[in-house]
Amino acid sequence: MASNLNPYLNFQDSARQAMEFYQGALGGELTLNTFGEFHASEDPAEADKIMHALLKTPAGFTLMAADTPNQMQFTGHAGFSVSLSGDDAAELQGYWDALSEGGQVVMPLERQIWGDTFGMVVDRFGVTWMVNIAGQ
Repeated sequence: MASNLNPYLNFQDSARQAMEFYQGALGGELTLNTFGEFHASEDPAEADKIMHALLKTPAGFTLMAADTPNQMQFTGHAGFSVSLSGDDAAELQGYWDALSEGGQVVMPLERQIWGDTFGMVVDRFGVTWMVNIAGQ
């Protein structure tokens, strides 16, 4: 098996909603497992929290996530971005449109000086996404 590098996002009580949103935006098959299913917490307040979420998309993307356990500090989504890039303008524009819904556009998706179309958005869950569509 080849090695993979996969984003693993942490949330504070919104991993289920975020991953369902990403499934709607990116497509694919979503698997959600709770702390309760795996008896991974003795805190009843954590039973329905997501211990592990896995989204595998038709485009070959893998995105994982979890809710931060109550005994750990949630530090937010600062200091990283998830980047989508390629040359299929229609596909990438569709991802941009879906991820931007309810989010804050930091940089509009438009032609840049290096010849590509690029944009940056912070989605409704606080995750920063960069989309780059390769130029001609």
